[in-house]
Amino acid sequence: MTALHAKQAGSKQSYIFTSESVSEGHPDKVCDQISDAILDAYLAQDPQSRVACECLATLDRVILSGEIKSSRSIEVEPIVREVIRKIGYTDPNRCFDYNCKIQNYLHEQSAELNKNTGAGDQGLMFGYACNQTKSLMPIPIEVAHQLLINLAKARKSGSIPYLLPDAKSQVSFRFEGRKPKAVESLVISTNHQDLSDDDYADLKAAIIEKVVHPTMTEMGDEQSFDSPNLRILINPMGSWSKGGPGADTGLTGRKIIVDTYGGWAQHGGGAFSGKDPTKVDRSAAYMARHIAKSIVGSGLADECLIQFSFVIGQKQPESVMIETFGSGKLPDIRIEEIIGQEFDLTVLGIIEYLGLAQPIYQPTATYGHFGMNMKDASWEKIKKL
Repeated sequence: MTALHAKQAGSKQSYIFTSESVSEGHPDKVCDQISDAILDAYLAQDPQSRVACECLATLDRVILSGEIKSSRSIEVEPIVREVIRKIGYTDPNRCFDYNCKIQNYLHEQSAELNKNTGAGDQGLMFGYACNQTKSLMPIPIEVAHQLLINLAKARKSGSIPYLLPDAKSQVSFRFEGRKPKAVESLVISTNHQDLSDDDYADLKAAIIEKVVHPTMTEMGDEQSFDSPNLRILINPMGSWSKGGPGADTGLTGRKIIVDTYGGWAQHGGGAFSGKDPTKVDRSAAYMARHIAKSIVGSGLADECLIQFSFVIGQKQPESVMIETFGSGKLPDIRIEEIIGQEFDLTVLGIIEYLGLAQPIYQPTATYGHFGMNMKDASWEKIKKL
């Protein structure tokens, strides 16, 4: 039996599960932040704006494309440059900075879609929650995010010199059944300035001291883990002085597993960033997370997976599925009935209930749309059931 099959069957078999995260300076995340900043700018002017904004970032260049329908117009270039500057791409000698070329191919949305008050497209969306962490997220992705949040703080404060914005993390936990038992390995790969061998060795030591150890102390407050064989790897391929969009092209919507549950729960395939809330890829996934978190937070189950499906133009979901992996205090069919009684699952109902027609999206574009990083978001609140 494979580890995945053992996990699905609720077996006590031991296996290792891994999740990754990427920093705000990762090329794909640069694009996500630009797309969501443009979305926010339109929603701030006109909450009824329809936005589908895609971005490509590459060598000294940003290319925008997509469809917009709004009663107001905005200046796009200053928004793009400010996002890039705040991320930390300010050095003109590194092949990508906030003074890069910008090509804008955004255009008006189809009139047929403008009139639609139901789902903006067909698709399926998943939401998930579990009691592995206080935020009711799977712990591998939560630790992976927190490592990079702390790395970014060290970069911006200057407490660790030489760091550049592009970075990745990877965290592996040993599980027994569906319960995490030990951290097996932590990996951080980070872009940095050109360094001597001694400075590079100091950089790696500082990351372990000022990022890895504090992060594990923070997460240890949530749950104690026996980790006698923990491996900590910093830049396992060696020094990394060329990074960011100047070295690796980025695209909006290419980190959908980083954005959600780190692979621990299923994903419907739809990306989030750059999409207004009439796109159910985004709004229904947020609602599914809120409901799953409310079910676990209300003690109805130790973990909960929800799937919605929508048909373009329809106001209600085509299907709703609940899976509590044998942890439910009530039968799954009864929990489905409670959801139907407690929540308005129409597209407009979801938007109104979660307050999604607001400029709230740029912060979601880094370190996950769910969990501790977004603890103040409406979809992270728990409704007692």
